[in-house]
Amino acid sequence: MSHWDDARARAALRRLFDAAVRSADPRAILADHLPEPPAPSSGGRVVVVGAGKSAAVMAAAVEAAWAGVPMQGLVVTRYGHAVPTTRIEVVEASHPVPDAAGERAAARILQAVQGLTEHDLVLALISGGGSALMPLAAPGLTLADKQAVNRALLACGATINEMNVLRRHLSAIKGGRLAAAAHPARVVTLAISDVPGDDPAAIASGPTVPDPSSFQEARAIVARYGIDLPPAVRAHLDAAEDESPKPGDPRLARAEYRMIATPLMALRAAAREAEAMGLTPLILGDALEGEAREVGTLLAGIARSVAAHGVPVPRPAVLLSGGETTVTLGGAQGAGGRNGECLLGLAASLAAHPGIWGLMADTDGIDGAGSNAGALATSDTLASSRDMGVDPIAALAGHRSHDVFQALGDLVITGPTLTNVNDFRAILIA
Repeated sequence: MSHWDDARARAALRRLFDAAVRSADPRAILADHLPEPPAPSSGGRVVVVGAGKSAAVMAAAVEAAWAGVPMQGLVVTRYGHAVPTTRIEVVEASHPVPDAAGERAAARILQAVQGLTEHDLVLALISGGGSALMPLAAPGLTLADKQAVNRALLACGATINEMNVLRRHLSAIKGGRLAAAAHPARVVTLAISDVPGDDPAAIASGPTVPDPSSFQEARAIVARYGIDLPPAVRAHLDAAEDESPKPGDPRLARAEYRMIATPLMALRAAAREAEAMGLTPLILGDALEGEAREVGTLLAGIARSVAAHGVPVPRPAVLLSGGETTVTLGGAQGAGGRNGECLLGLAASLAAHPGIWGLMADTDGIDGAGSNAGALATSDTLASSRDMGVDPIAALAGHRSHDVFQALGDLVITGPTLTNVNDFRAILIA
């Protein structure tokens, strides 16, 4: 077995992460998924709309692939994620807490798809973050109501799917309402999944697909987490007057959904890269959920089994997983996202176990509220952070994982990657 030292392991983990992100780059993959544009003889128009962290780069990829096709439209992306376009307008707005710029963009997007004919094509470019970037409130609700709900959801420990059930029932554009507004035009959605299970209804809260959930489910989520809602929001949920389009709704009969990048596709790309480096990859799953530090503890147990017994995979190996963990803040408001917290949970459980390294990062380049994508841990993480004057266990308890990895110089910093297939976790066992 070849020797894996610290430098080689670190480089290998970063190479795996880069391969995962590269596999979801719209500039490389989108063109193969485009539908046929309307025939010029039909007089049909192409209207491009979209929302998400990848919306602008997806729009640029559409323009490049359809250089000779007349089109118009508007997409909204996160601040700092715009790229140059010529025919499709790009607007930037706030994420994860929505703002007025996103509200205005969502209203314009909804207006852009109205009054179309059966000869027209609506191309919807949907990616992670689209829910917060299109905060068009249901009648009777305000942007301030939506912002308050978003803050409460981010802090309560709800899963991303639960968050989106509630969001769909407070919106004038999500939960299939965008596609319904475009009827009778053909609607083709190109989507990049950032949610466990790749449920189209959960990606950006499903603006172009039927919504299988109900007001009753939304109220149950509120009760489960004890979410404190603004009075107008509670009244809207209790009234349950404007249910979202359901499967079988005739307004969505001409809506088609195409998944162009998913967490599993990214993990498979990383697995191929691992094999090229002489590592045995094992994909544990693309939809791992749970409290971040506890998922880290679980992954540490699997890594120890590989190190001690070669089970469930022989060394040298890399354990790969995706999905979205949860950080329940409680009263603490520390610096550090879910990937940093999961990784510090792994490091704390492994203690000083030799020959195991981990990298955990968000494929969009931003973990939590920080400027880093994630971080990298080694067998020296705990001891070295103490030497730097940072107590790693106290940091874990206070949701301050960022402090640990920043002190060590082990933050993974990429800047915005302009894609998003959720979290990426790789644990190398030499």
